[in-house]
Amino acid sequence: MKFTTNRESLLRPLQLVTGVVERRQTLPVLANLLVVARDGCLSMTGTDLEVELIAREETVDIQREGEITIPARKLADIWRSLPESAEVTVEVSGDRATVRSGRSRFTLATLPAADFPKVESGQDDAEFKVSQQQLRRLIDQVSFSMAQQDVRYFLNGMLLEVAPGHLRTVATDGHRLAMCTLEGAGSGSERLQAIVPRKGVLELARLLDDGDDDVLLQLGANHLRAARGPYTLTTKLVDGKFPDYEKVVPKDLGRSVIGDRDTLRQAFQRASILSNEKYRGVRLILDGEQLTIQANNPEQEEAEEQVPVEYDGDRMEIGFNVSYLQDVLTVLDTDQVQLSVSDANSSALIEGIGRDDALYVVMPMRL
Repeated sequence: MKFTTNRESLLRPLQLVTGVVERRQTLPVLANLLVVARDGCLSMTGTDLEVELIAREETVDIQREGEITIPARKLADIWRSLPESAEVTVEVSGDRATVRSGRSRFTLATLPAADFPKVESGQDDAEFKVSQQQLRRLIDQVSFSMAQQDVRYFLNGMLLEVAPGHLRTVATDGHRLAMCTLEGAGSGSERLQAIVPRKGVLELARLLDDGDDDVLLQLGANHLRAARGPYTLTTKLVDGKFPDYEKVVPKDLGRSVIGDRDTLRQAFQRASILSNEKYRGVRLILDGEQLTIQANNPEQEEAEEQVPVEYDGDRMEIGFNVSYLQDVLTVLDTDQVQLSVSDANSSALIEGIGRDDALYVVMPMRL
């Protein structure tokens, strides 16, 4: 195998595909990329057996066809360190791959392409297209709420729900819940639900850019495949049942407070400096048209912020994890936000004023 190309044409594809490769491997070949030069097209594949990403590039001069696996991170680091617009030649001879550019030459050990595993996918149950901007919003609005290494493994990912009238994403770690709905973008005649693992969600988000081309999503019983331009991402799904999120969203909320999102976000940021590093709790006191935010820590240090808000209910005190509130206010993109509760011991519903496609539920804390 031998091919020549410009450094820039493979730089982003190489970085994206290498991102899928885990640093610690059980099989040596999983630390490598499968590189195939055939029919005027170069394809590179990286996998960790759960997530697989294939990148194809046609602006490559293929002098000799073939396939081989090359160490992923070493190849990506070499490529990144070469001068801009450099012309690079990759040639495979025996069990060695040589990368040449100008006066630089690197020889890398390779492994046979036949050893490289493939992520099994199977039949597709649903297929639909969604724009990059819409998919990015569906992911960005909820992904921060995914659990990390929770024993309830079905929380370590994002629920993707495809229904005849909508496309919806939901994520929860048991203490908070985020939901984003894209109306009119669903497909099929029945509601399908799939839990996309955390890594699959993050790699899919990395794949999206500012372009206006669509992403083709194919959902099967045990996999999700996303194709955009020269990239195809396949991720296995989490085998489990996601909690009934509709029961978590509180109803009959009698008290609502409306405030400026940016003012609240900055006030929570300042108050969090003196909150307990372990519990991150802050006390919110609603009284008249003023919200008082109080935080303290074991060193007897205290912070107090007062923010003007719209509120006409009775005086109320309620505690929250300040990090959860900050996360929500960071992803919301409206000028004003509304926080609704029924009493001091109930979950809070947070929404952006003027945009109703995303909502957030945060559990209260006892302080």
